[in-house]
Amino acid sequence: MSTADDGADRSLGQLVASATAEMSALVHDEIALAKAEIRKDAKRAGIGSAAFIVAGVLGMFALPVLSFAAAYGIHNLGLGLAWSFLIVGGAFLVIAAVLVLIALAKLKKIKKPEKTISSAKETAAVLQKARPHPRAEPVDHPVLESVTRSSV
Repeated sequence: MSTADDGADRSLGQLVASATAEMSALVHDEIALAKAEIRKDAKRAGIGSAAFIVAGVLGMFALPVLSFAAAYGIHNLGLGLAWSFLIVGGAFLVIAAVLVLIALAKLKKIKKPEKTISSAKETAAVLQKARPHPRAEPVDHPVLESVTRSSV
């Protein structure tokens, strides 16, 4: 940051350029912080989504084949065929429910980017309090006078 003495020696254009550069750097830093926080939670979201996908694949492709094999295996133990299929279907529903619970537990751990939010609120509070410094005496500068006259 510049000191008050540096500001007296610099022109209005230089001050505006400096303020714009500092504001741009601040915005870039805020974006970088947000990316870092979101990247951390993206891994958790990936694990939770993968668990849902695995549950879906098991349900669509493996269920019919394994159901028939298990049902006929239970039927060979002396239980009726209908009861055998019912037991196998119930077992797969329990497995799918466990996978859904694991996925939900992983997805619930995803948090808001709290550091980014608090930093943005602090920046907004500082910018709301920023006021231009009043000048003690009018500046006799031909460019500023022509701008002032043309804007009136």
